[in-house]
Amino acid sequence: MSVATFKKGVHPPYNKLYSSNKEIQQIPQPDEIIIPLQQHIGAPLEPVVKRKDQVKRGQLLADTDSFVAAPVHASLAGEVTAVEKVPSSQGGRVLAVRIKPGEDQEEELAETPGGELEEVSPDEIRQAVRQAGIAGMGGAMFPTHVKLVVPEGKNIDHLIINGAECEPYLTVDHRIMLERSEQIVDGLRYLMKATGAEKGLIGIEDNKPDALKAMKSAAAEFDNIEVRATETKYPQGGEKMLIKALLGRDVPVGGLPLDIGVVVNNVATAAAVTAAVRKGRPLIDRPLTVTGEGVNNPGNFEVPLGTPVGDVIKAAGGFAGEPGKVILGGPMMGQAQASLDVPVVKGTSGILVLPRSQLEKYSPAPCINCARCVDVCPMYLVPTRLEKLAQQEKLDKLEEYQVMNCIECGSCSYICPAQRPLVHYIRVGKAAVTARNKSEQGGS
Repeated sequence: MSVATFKKGVHPPYNKLYSSNKEIQQIPQPDEIIIPLQQHIGAPLEPVVKRKDQVKRGQLLADTDSFVAAPVHASLAGEVTAVEKVPSSQGGRVLAVRIKPGEDQEEELAETPGGELEEVSPDEIRQAVRQAGIAGMGGAMFPTHVKLVVPEGKNIDHLIINGAECEPYLTVDHRIMLERSEQIVDGLRYLMKATGAEKGLIGIEDNKPDALKAMKSAAAEFDNIEVRATETKYPQGGEKMLIKALLGRDVPVGGLPLDIGVVVNNVATAAAVTAAVRKGRPLIDRPLTVTGEGVNNPGNFEVPLGTPVGDVIKAAGGFAGEPGKVILGGPMMGQAQASLDVPVVKGTSGILVLPRSQLEKYSPAPCINCARCVDVCPMYLVPTRLEKLAQQEKLDKLEEYQVMNCIECGSCSYICPAQRPLVHYIRVGKAAVTARNKSEQGGS
């Protein structure tokens, strides 16, 4: 049986056996939770609580009237100890609500349409998703309800659920598909109704045969939902790569999947949609993987949002030897952290701990023009050229060579024999182009 795929990409060691057979388990209640108000792409939120307020689990903490935003809620009940700026896992500092959890964990649920698919309207689904604060749980953290509003003149014919999980080490999506397959399928059906999509597709890499079997069983009764195997290749789980693999369609440069009739959501996001529509449950905790050679008991854990990373690592048995690097996400696209006090947020799919003995210092060598980075780039870019243009601050040329189309997957850096920091300079270039364009538009 052939599997769906895209051209180019790389095949890094996947290292998923550390945690792929570990069921999702709840971590002990942390002593403090820190809820950043910016856990989404979009407008900033305004806090609706203050110091010394008592809050329930699931209570609204911050919101805004802006459309492109996702509210945040208390993941544990307790007392607000501060509303202040804290270090962010993305760098810099962000406003956050600190809560000291109490013994009574009473939960506050929103009003919900509830019921089966036939009993709720598209508007009710979108409203439930918005008030639950659901943002893309695969890492992008784009507000989910925004994807469900189809602009006039557009038509969505396919809703894709991303179960590829191509990032090395991470296995939480794999476990969700095994343990919550019916919730995922129900979430897909709600998402399809909200967007008007007639066909649902679930794409899963073929190194997860048990997940393919579980999802096919859960979707068996629905003729308009298909589960398809994709090739095990990085970055198969990239939104544009998955669309190309499953449908053979190309997202236009500067465009969005909806421009070609598609909406894509992660498996965890789909499961969260089911909880929001049926139970009125906001997104207040999430499953994630804690893994790597630097942790004693790798596994998959259900974690209240706002839990400090250090507490999650303790739940996985703590460090195995001297830690060298703690990464939120996987080794290809994740971000190394300077502190264990940064909190888990909606897009935190994993915590990777690498021991110091596994790390190597290196000095990049000159580019030898081997073109390996060009050969593997799934976006058909020229990474070496983009690196040089970024170093030279030639912003017009960067735009000409489509730097903004880079998905920062890291395939170029991974394959480079000279160990050039290609993605780093491309990110610098993208940031410079974005800042320049905003300045020219008057900061709008």
